[in-house]
Amino acid sequence: MATINANHVNTFLKSASSVLQNCCMLTDIQIGKPYMKDASFAADDWVIIIGLTGELKGQVLICFELEAVLDIASKMCMMPITQMDELSCSAICELGNMILGNAATLFASEGVGIDITPPTLSHGMVEFMNNFTKNLCVPLLYDSGSKKIEMHLSIKS
Repeated sequence: MATINANHVNTFLKSASSVLQNCCMLTDIQIGKPYMKDASFAADDWVIIIGLTGELKGQVLICFELEAVLDIASKMCMMPITQMDELSCSAICELGNMILGNAATLFASEGVGIDITPPTLSHGMVEFMNNFTKNLCVPLLYDSGSKKIEMHLSIKS
């Protein structure tokens, strides 16, 4: 089973931090300790799924707890969002596009070519399994640590 390169992880985290700061005005993002975790999600979780092809293969899952997804959708739509509807789901998918698109640009500047698939948004209890690589989970905390986003990286070069 392949292991994930620390430099690749850092590129994804740099991209996510930059997009969340610039597009969602999150100024206090803290990167938590990475750990291995099954890609299984609870009933209130919202998960963006984006595949990778090219020199890196696999998938990136970005998981939001309900409170965080509503908060970020509100910031992106510049109005209060109290439930996930078509507009807020579109905004969250676009956030995934921006994070992974920015990561693709950063990788290109490092000489690593990747392409991304269109995002898919999942809600509710779901589990994703693959057998080609492990799933590394990196928590991203904001709002003084009270809200959490998880990046799940299942990639190999």
